Amino acid sequence: MILGPRVGDLIEPLTGRRWGRETIGERCARRVAAYQANGLRPGDRVFIHFGNTCEFFVELLAVWQLGGCVAPIDPRLTPFEVEMLSRWARPRFAVWVEAPDDAVMSAVRGLGVTALVASEERATAAAASAEWRPLSLDRDALILFTSGTTGSPKGVVHTHGSLRARWMSLYEALGAAAMRRTLSLLPTHFGHGLICNALFPWLFEQDLYIGPPFKPDLLTRLGLLIDEHQITFLSSVPAMWRLAIKTSRPPRTESLRRVVCGSAPLTGALWKDVQSWAGTGEVLNAYGITETASWLAGTTVDGFVPEDGLIGRPWGAAVKIIGGGGEMCRIGEPGRIWVKTAALMRGYLDRDDLTREVVSDGWFATGDIGYVDDRGLLYLRGREREEINKGGVKVYPDDIDAVLERFPAIVDTCSFGYEDPLYGENVGIAVVASPATAATLADAYEWARRHLAVHQMPVRWYLVEQIPRTARGKVNRTSVAGHCAALTPIRIGASAIRASQ
Repeated sequence: MILGPRVGDLIEPLTGRRWGRETIGERCARRVAAYQANGLRPGDRVFIHFGNTCEFFVELLAVWQLGGCVAPIDPRLTPFEVEMLSRWARPRFAVWVEAPDDAVMSAVRGLGVTALVASEERATAAAASAEWRPLSLDRDALILFTSGTTGSPKGVVHTHGSLRARWMSLYEALGAAAMRRTLSLLPTHFGHGLICNALFPWLFEQDLYIGPPFKPDLLTRLGLLIDEHQITFLSSVPAMWRLAIKTSRPPRTESLRRVVCGSAPLTGALWKDVQSWAGTGEVLNAYGITETASWLAGTTVDGFVPEDGLIGRPWGAAVKIIGGGGEMCRIGEPGRIWVKTAALMRGYLDRDDLTREVVSDGWFATGDIGYVDDRGLLYLRGREREEINKGGVKVYPDDIDAVLERFPAIVDTCSFGYEDPLYGENVGIAVVASPATAATLADAYEWARRHLAVHQMPVRWYLVEQIPRTARGKVNRTSVAGHCAALTPIRIGASAIRASQ
């Protein structure tokens, strides 16, 4: 583990590169020497502007060895966004695996940040001692930006102690044996992909296979990739499966032992499809938040049956459900989810005000709505801020999406709220369909009418080419609603009368 790392190998299936423990140690020592030569001190922040490569993980270990704090940065950010984050977080160093364009380099250097190119340093830096020094658990380890690259950034700060607490809770809940050959196709600049999918197995001596995130042509041959490298474990998000199941043949060698899906809950229908495609019943829905170092609960439940919203049992966390008046909710009653865990963030970077809004007596307000059933299992209903208040009746968009995803011709869907002069809010929905015709949408409408309550039925229906998602694979319902506001709803069924409201 990280206090004395005996890491697994790093493998890039697309390039054929494989770095064993000896190579990792040598390269880490070179990077340590390079940072020492440039004066890195304990507590310095380092922006890493690349990810999903062998070099990324070596860079992270090197910075940690010198007491620095790593901020993985989305490599797709514009020079303006990089400058905004740099002004806010004040990194001492920014590093790229290859030289960035002049605009980005000028932006960070203009702020007094030392810009480094890792590929240039390797050939010149003298090797340092490869002896691993134990890390201080109370020292800042990671800053993960969750929003605000063009405004006021929100940086989640984790210490080595909070990360270690998460990894130990996962080891107790999941073990490491099923993760012997882990495939990581999620971005390494956010918690799910980095902390749980990649670092957890790798720092427990499991081999890590790294690929570019959300690459469609890679997902279309996911089954072949799993077979070729005898992958035993991968984590994922629902958006990956919507493409892979439709375009990739399933794995045939039965090497895959476990699949985790996080960032957004699997619907019961998609869950069963993943089980069938993967050839294993051990497909776990995981619930996690960046502020809690990602996964804090999942379906480690004997004999569970996939169903919409099912999360399962806490992993190294306590959960309580609080009603609108601050009271504890009854069994089965939806309310706001609060969690307590040793893996909780230290706080938001330089935003004690925001931290106080969500942390109280060690409990963290997740912003999610859910309930606990009579078995003690946690269910997720959706985000608090995504609730649609239709004439005083709460409508949860996730419930609507879960029903529509069961319709065979629906490829993707996103429901949202819009202003309504009668109800205050009403329900709209954007749909990706195959075939993409009004007739398909009419059939989907009839399907929804048979499976949704009247108050849940979308009134405005939009046929779109794709549902935009963030780098985390999540839907921004506000953005989808804004996009649809410029479109004309499809006039179908009983909704035709109301479609122009």
